[in-house]
Amino acid sequence: MVGRGKGDGGAADDPSAEVLGEAAAVFGLLAAPPRLHIVWLLTQGERDVSGLAERIGGALPAVSQHLTKLKLAGLVRSRREGRRVVYFVDDPDVVAVVRLLFDRLDARRGGRSAAAPADLRSYGA
Repeated sequence: MVGRGKGDGGAADDPSAEVLGEAAAVFGLLAAPPRLHIVWLLTQGERDVSGLAERIGGALPAVSQHLTKLKLAGLVRSRREGRRVVYFVDDPDVVAVVRLLFDRLDARRGGRSAAAPADLRSYGA
């Protein structure tokens, strides 16, 4: 775990190579605008794959592949409701990080709504 250092003015200790690798992998997954948009949408509430595809403007197979990657990374979970699969984010830390990111970007852009992740393309993502 990353803690506070003793002899360096209270600066945090360096994370381990393992933690750095895991964090880089998560940020790498979220570097794809469609995946980040999916996670952002799921922090707002549960959705099925067709609802996600409609909101992000992606094809069902592509959105399903993104969801599989996000599930394997533990960022997204799912449950069955009859024949339908519903996706959600239930990790409060994931929700907090994603919302913080969009809130900070919103503040930097002069208060424009963070409710439009499609604008991520303007950041070169």
